[in-house]
Amino acid sequence: MARLTRPESQARTRADLLATAHAMFLRDGYAKTSLERVAEEAGYSKGAVYSNFKTKSALCLEVLELIHETKFAELSELLGGADTLDARLAGFQDWAERTLGDVGWTLLEFEFAIVARDDPDLQAAITSNLGMMRGAAAAQLQALADSLGVVLPMSAADSATTILSLGLGLGIQRAVDPGISAGLITDAVRAMLAAAQPIGEVSESAGSTRRDSAAGSR
Repeated sequence: MARLTRPESQARTRADLLATAHAMFLRDGYAKTSLERVAEEAGYSKGAVYSNFKTKSALCLEVLELIHETKFAELSELLGGADTLDARLAGFQDWAERTLGDVGWTLLEFEFAIVARDDPDLQAAITSNLGMMRGAAAAQLQALADSLGVVLPMSAADSATTILSLGLGLGIQRAVDPGISAGLITDAVRAMLAAAQPIGEVSESAGSTRRDSAAGSR
């Protein structure tokens, strides 16, 4: 087997540390996880950890970003791989049941938010991360609406904020009481799509409004 180059070795070390930190943060929480323990469990020196991640918060932020990317990639594949709306929503429902209320992830998000309360830089990073999540959700909702030939009852950005807010709240409740069905968020998406209008009708309505406005100004 060919010997790894220095960049390849560094990339592998970083990936190993991230994977170990991912497991530890979800299992033990933020407070109980230290960079020293991550190094020990991953089988690397403390220097290897500190050369890749200057602080525990920087490491946790990257772990959360990786989780978000993974979850949205799963969702995107589910929504894009089905032919009918019912099949897409069924896939979404399965994903929500597996994902919303995951105890380790939910508690880590809130523990980390509390840690960031007195750190403006960390707050800014979390805000940016949330913005990217909303953008990803908005893109998926818009793609779904386009594929159905409808216009959402509110902007894709507002639709995404609404669904994410419901998802976060539902996730907290399900972390405490797993008996609560994740079907509530699927019902919300279904209701949003039911309130959408066909693109042709929206265009005709907009044209009629412009004509009425022009007639009234004469």
